[in-house]
Amino acid sequence: MHPAHPGDTPMSAEKRARRRFLQRAGSTAAALSATSLLAPRAFAADTPKRGGHLILGLDSASSSDRIDPAFYFEEFMYNIGRQLFNTLTDLNDDGSLRPGLAQSWDSRDNAQTWIIRLRSGVQFHNGKTLEPADVVYSLNHHRGKDSQSAAKAYLDPVKDIAITGPLELTFKLDSPNVDFPYLLGDVHFGITPNGADFDKGIGTGAFILEKFQPGVRVLTKRNPNYWDTNRGFVDSVETVAYNDSAARVAALLSGSVHLINRVEPRLAKRIDSVPSVHLYRARDTNNILFPMLADQAPFNNNDVRTALKYAIDREQLRTSLLGGYGSVANDNPLFPSNRFYTTDVPKHGYDPDKAKFYWNKSGATQPIVLSAADGATFGGAVSAAELYQSSASKAQIPFKVNRVPADGYWTQVWMKAPFCASSWANRPTADAYLSMICVSGAPWNESHWKDPAFDKLVAAARSESNDARRKQIYHDIQVLYAQQGASVIPLYQDSLRATRSSLKGFADIPGEVGSRAAEKVWFAS
Repeated sequence: MHPAHPGDTPMSAEKRARRRFLQRAGSTAAALSATSLLAPRAFAADTPKRGGHLILGLDSASSSDRIDPAFYFEEFMYNIGRQLFNTLTDLNDDGSLRPGLAQSWDSRDNAQTWIIRLRSGVQFHNGKTLEPADVVYSLNHHRGKDSQSAAKAYLDPVKDIAITGPLELTFKLDSPNVDFPYLLGDVHFGITPNGADFDKGIGTGAFILEKFQPGVRVLTKRNPNYWDTNRGFVDSVETVAYNDSAARVAALLSGSVHLINRVEPRLAKRIDSVPSVHLYRARDTNNILFPMLADQAPFNNNDVRTALKYAIDREQLRTSLLGGYGSVANDNPLFPSNRFYTTDVPKHGYDPDKAKFYWNKSGATQPIVLSAADGATFGGAVSAAELYQSSASKAQIPFKVNRVPADGYWTQVWMKAPFCASSWANRPTADAYLSMICVSGAPWNESHWKDPAFDKLVAAARSESNDARRKQIYHDIQVLYAQQGASVIPLYQDSLRATRSSLKGFADIPGEVGSRAAEKVWFAS
């Protein structure tokens, strides 16, 4: 498709967008019908069984993928990282904090100093025993001005990491952070032996690397010396790249894989009716958004940004794109599951008259060009962009859709195109999300929006231990971002994953980045 359809009426663009949704939904209809006669679900006791070869079918694989956690960017490698490496902390199934390689922790100086005590007797895949020096080496991999790590911003506030005992480390921060232990569980902070090459994949995880084919397939085998005897049940794991959503579903239905991610909403109800598979739904755990580069015209004008917030028909998009598996968002950077989430933010309901008013007030005249690719950010991104174009045209905002290839989207389009499609998964804490994506110095500040007042509020919330005061600060953060921020956030999307019914033990954990499913699931038969 060429970048724009200047001759289209709003109605024709809308019809074309809807038709794309229906075509995509129908692409696996035959496969779904063919499975309707498969055997009934198998129900087994909750006692895990050992053995078996687990096959995961996941999207977002790339030929540029690396085992080094500093370069993890999307779900495929997040899952590989969780198989090979452990982090200092982890999450329980309800999203609360649990020990990982760190057995305990406590803070001093109003959460500006943290004492971390390591688990004893943990072995790496090469037989070496875990020591504090391994942690210092692994975390320093992400620190420093020359670090290319995607999670560098999380450790920038760390002034010093000192070994203060045989199994003890002391972290000194430049300011208090009451959520600091949560950050140590980020998937990028996997621990490898002191001096080791991260790309060798030597960790303490439940599985040992056997074969790595970037963008194609990764094979691991069970670690017989895994320190957590309550995990690591299958003998081996094969993680296969299925970047095409229809191919993932077909592979699951045929039994070629046991677990898939990102089930498209329009297929979810049909999949859930198939006896041989089970659909898992985690509500409002991803957001769909359209970031604008706020350091470029016309998006450096908040009137333009406000016009575009009023110009999108969120309810129409929810119905067409999500099929009931999500809810309307109001440009709020936090998720409904977050304990500091507030609904008391300015509502940008679809209003062509207001959109037209702010557009004219801005004085902008150049066409808005929205770049999107199917298979790169969220399912139906191009159709969503076309529906956005249709609703914006009713406000007389010149609006074009630039359909781009999925391959190379994250390196050639995202954070480079002035206006594009994006999506984010929830994080374990409010600060983990804001510090990674929204503040001025965030490595993935995809809108390039910078506001000193916003940055000060985020820092204040991070250091506040009183929950009531902290709630008020986060309220102000959400209001400011909704009013001034440079991202249109129209929807929260449910996370939809599916497994073969014989696979037990899966849980979609709130805020977990990179699933530990491989070490937690088992086969009932």
